[in-house]
Amino acid sequence: PPRTPERDATNPPQTFLQQHGLTAAQTHATYTYSDHQIPWVSLLIHFGFSSSLGALYAVAGHYVPLFKLGYGSMWGLGVWAGAHLWAMPALKIVPAAKDQPVEEHLSEAVGHMVWNTVNQIVISDMLREKSGN
Repeated sequence: PPRTPERDATNPPQTFLQQHGLTAAQTHATYTYSDHQIPWVSLLIHFGFSSSLGALYAVAGHYVPLFKLGYGSMWGLGVWAGAHLWAMPALKIVPAAKDQPVEEHLSEAVGHMVWNTVNQIVISDMLREKSGN
């Protein structure tokens, strides 16, 4: 997302882990892939969170069809709002929502909607395949 350079220097997963006792050296650990430094610790936290909420969506959407509104995009929008506008600012991981760039909000909101729409596509395809249709 389009963050300010200062906020990009230590991303939200790194900030969260540092708040919980890990050192900057640990949270900024990287590996090199195709001449790029990849922050594996950040990716592990981010993808773990994403996968967990995707799995929760798969189960919750089965029991509460409203969660699947917009082919799952509204769940994605809710995850964005809950995490980026409420939880992370409340935990002092990111600035208050009003102090974040509009471009960041737009990028994150659309990204979360696309993320969960893809989750719903995969879930639907798996269920269709399982039922033989």
